[in-house]
Amino acid sequence: MGMKKWTVSHIDKALAKELAAECEVDPIVALIASSRGYTDPMALEQFLSNEPVFSDPRETADIIAAADIINAVIENGEKIAVYGDYDCDGVTAAAIMYSYLKMRNADCLYYIPDRFDEGYGMNCDAVKKLNECGVKLIITVDNGIKSFEEISLANKLGMTTVITDHHLPDENLPAAAAVVNPHRKDCPSDFKEICGAQVAFRLICVLENKEPEELLPYFADILTLSVLGDIMPLTLENRTIVKYGIEKLKKSPSTGLSALMSAAGISRDSLNATKIQFSLVPRINAAGRMGKSERAVELLICDNMMTALNLANEIDSENANRQNTEKKITEEAINIIEQSNLKYDRIIVVSAENWHHGVIGIAAAKITERYGVPAILLSTDGDTATGSGRSIDGFSLYDAINSCKDLLLKFGGHSQAAGISLNTENIAEFRKKINEYAKTRPYVPPEIKLDCKLNPAAISLDLAFALHRLEPFGEGNPQPLFGVYGVTLQRITPIGNNKHLRLLFLKDDTTFQCLLFGVSAEAFCFEVGDLLDLAVNIDVNFYKDEYNVSVTLRALRPGGMQDERVFGELCALKDFYSGSDIDTDLILPTREDVGAVYKFILEKRALADRIKYVFADKIGYGKTCIALDTLEELKLIEKDKNSYFAIKGAAKTELTKSPTYKRLLERRVKNDPAAN
Repeated sequence: MGMKKWTVSHIDKALAKELAAECEVDPIVALIASSRGYTDPMALEQFLSNEPVFSDPRETADIIAAADIINAVIENGEKIAVYGDYDCDGVTAAAIMYSYLKMRNADCLYYIPDRFDEGYGMNCDAVKKLNECGVKLIITVDNGIKSFEEISLANKLGMTTVITDHHLPDENLPAAAAVVNPHRKDCPSDFKEICGAQVAFRLICVLENKEPEELLPYFADILTLSVLGDIMPLTLENRTIVKYGIEKLKKSPSTGLSALMSAAGISRDSLNATKIQFSLVPRINAAGRMGKSERAVELLICDNMMTALNLANEIDSENANRQNTEKKITEEAINIIEQSNLKYDRIIVVSAENWHHGVIGIAAAKITERYGVPAILLSTDGDTATGSGRSIDGFSLYDAINSCKDLLLKFGGHSQAAGISLNTENIAEFRKKINEYAKTRPYVPPEIKLDCKLNPAAISLDLAFALHRLEPFGEGNPQPLFGVYGVTLQRITPIGNNKHLRLLFLKDDTTFQCLLFGVSAEAFCFEVGDLLDLAVNIDVNFYKDEYNVSVTLRALRPGGMQDERVFGELCALKDFYSGSDIDTDLILPTREDVGAVYKFILEKRALADRIKYVFADKIGYGKTCIALDTLEELKLIEKDKNSYFAIKGAAKTELTKSPTYKRLLERRVKNDPAAN
C-alpha cells in the first residue's frame, strides 16, 4: 500500500439529523449522503428510491435522425455493420446494438478492431473490408467521434455512417449522416455522464419508440457491465441501470453472463457492484487484452448454455493469463524503478522490451498505487516505444504529456489515463522533460478520503445493514470508508495460505477484527502492540446460515501520523533527487540519526516501510529515507526486495563517502555558508 494523505469529509451533524428524521432513514445513512451533496430531502429521497430515473433519450442530439436512417436501412433489407471497440464498454455496446438489430431481423454483422493490429476506433482498412462485404450502413458504438478520415472514406464508397459515442468531440464533427453524442455543444440532453453502451441504448429506445424503463429489463445486466467498466458516476440513470442490472444478474441473467459468473465462481446471491466491477468486467476486458474481443461479444449474444460455458471458460483462462502477465510486468517495473532510483521522480517513466501492450496500463495503475505518483510504462520494440500512463486525483497526466508532444509520435487520453508512442531514443529526454513540467506544478499527494471517523464500539451488524441503503457503490458513490483512530494491534493471524491477514485490534474496552487482503505476514510491516489508525469498510457477511459484520482494512498507518510534515518531507526528497533547491534541514539526518537507523537494522532484518514508520516521528520520514540511502551506498546495509539487512563484517566509514549524503551536505553549505 502506498503512502497517502488522509482527509475526512466535512460533516454537518445537525443537517444530517434533520434529514434522517424527515426522510426516515438511519442517521449514518443521512450523515454520509449529506456529506456527498444530498442535502435536500427531495434529492436524498430520489437518491435512495428504487423508482427508475432517466433522461428523455429523444433530447440527445441527432438521435431522431439516426433512428430514421436505421429504420429505413432495415426496411430496405440493406446490410448494417455495428462497429464497436475492444474494451468492456465497446464490447457491451456492440452486443446490445447487434442483438437489437437481429431482433428486428436486420441483415447485420459486428466488427471489433484488433487492439494490437488496428488500435482504438475506426480505421480505413476496416472500412474497405466492410464495403467489400456489402455493408451500406455503419453504426459506430463507443467510438467514431474523431474518425474524420474513415467516415470521409465511407462516404466516398457510398456507405452511410451513424456515430454513437460518448467521448469528447472536437470543434468540428465528422461528416456522418448522424452524430449521436451527449457531449455535442448543441445537445440539449440534461444528463451527459453516460458510457458508450448507454448512448446505443438511448438510440434503441427511440428506434422502438419506448421509454427507457420499458426496455431496461431486457438490457440492464449487460448495461451494468458497461456503466461500471467505464467508471461512470453512479448517479441518476447510471444508478438506476446498476440497481436494476444487479437484480437481473441475480434473478435472470443473460445466458452469456450466467456462464461467465459460473466460470468466475461468483455466487448470484452475494453479487454487488464491486464484484461486477472487479470480477466480471476484467474478464470481458481480458478477451481483448490477451486476444480477440469478438469472443466477448459472442459470449454476450449467445443463447446456448453449452457454447456460452465454453466461451466463458476460455475467457476466464485468458483473465488468469492476464493477471500473471500483469504481475510479471509490475514486478519487473518495480525492480527497474528501485535499481535506477526513479522512486523519487514526480512522474515515474519506466521502460522495458516487449511488455504486453494489453496489460501495460493496468501495471501502470499498480505502480501509481505503490509509489503515489503518476506512472507511465513503455514497451520498446526496436526503434519505437508504446505505453500507457495512469495518474492521481488532482494532477492532469494529459497536460503533462502534452507539454512533451514534440518528443512524441502519438498520444491521447484524459487527465487520469493516457496512451503514448515515441521513438525509443527519446525516452530519457521524455522522462526528463515531463518531470520538469511536474515540478512547475504543486506537489499533489494521493489521498484517502474518509467519510467520517468512527468509534469501534459503533461497529455492528445493524450499522452494516443500514449502509446497504446507499448501494450500489462505485464512481461518485464509493463504499463508505471510516477512519478508526488510535487502536492497538493485538493479534496477527495469517489466513488463506498466508495470502491474507486477520487482525485483532483493541481500543478502550472494545476489541474487533479486520481482514486485510493481499498481504502476507512477512510483508506486513506492523507488529503486535503498535498504535495505529485504520481506514475500513463495513459490510455484512453471510456464512453458515448466519449474518456477521465484516470489517475490511483498506489502509492503515501509525497512530497520529502528521500528514503535513511527512508529505512536506517527501516533496523535499523528490526535489532534492531532481536537483531542485530545498530546505536541507528537512531531510538531512545527523550522524546520530543515521547511527540509530543502522543499529535498528543491525539488530534484525526489517521491512523498509517498518523502518520508515518507526523513525518517522523520531527523526522524520525524509531523514530516515536519506539515512537508508546513505547506509546502502556505504555498503553497511543491503536491500533484498522490500527489506533491509546489515552486511556482516562491514567496516566503519565516514558519512561523506556516501554520494547522496555528501551532495546533501554540500547543498546545505551552499545555501547557508554559516552551517559549515
